[in-house]
Amino acid sequence: MGTLESMATPPHTASSRRPDALTLEVVELIGSVVARYHEEYEEAAAGHALTGAQARLLSLLSLEPLPMRKLAQRLKCEPSNVTGIVDRLESRGLAERRPDPADRRVKLAAATAEGRRVARSLQESLRFAREPLAGLSEGERVALRDALRRMLEAD
Repeated sequence: MGTLESMATPPHTASSRRPDALTLEVVELIGSVVARYHEEYEEAAAGHALTGAQARLLSLLSLEPLPMRKLAQRLKCEPSNVTGIVDRLESRGLAERRPDPADRRVKLAAATAEGRRVARSLQESLRFAREPLAGLSEGERVALRDALRRMLEAD
């Protein structure tokens, strides 16, 4: 039989233990990388006279046309905000609305050729990680990519 103290204290699980120093350092480093990414992304967006939200939406649209509802979910904002952002991108010739071939009642937002060019330029201008990543071996980059994917899948 355990002592009163051991009976009152629940056993530690991986999720209830305090993180070790290495985990805390990794979390801090991830935060620094994210902050630097956002800083450079905002600067790159401004270089194209775009807001950060417009640039993020354009980057999503450069991958595939999406309905407004899905854009709002991915950007974690209200659909009415997405409508305004698409309106502004459309007025600049960077995006367009088109009927969804699967359901003509649904409108898809899509990047134009110019919008895809701007989105590519935005991605290419993010230099902060390019050189350090190039200094890693292919195996190290694959391991980093796989670890980041696992972290995202754990949600």
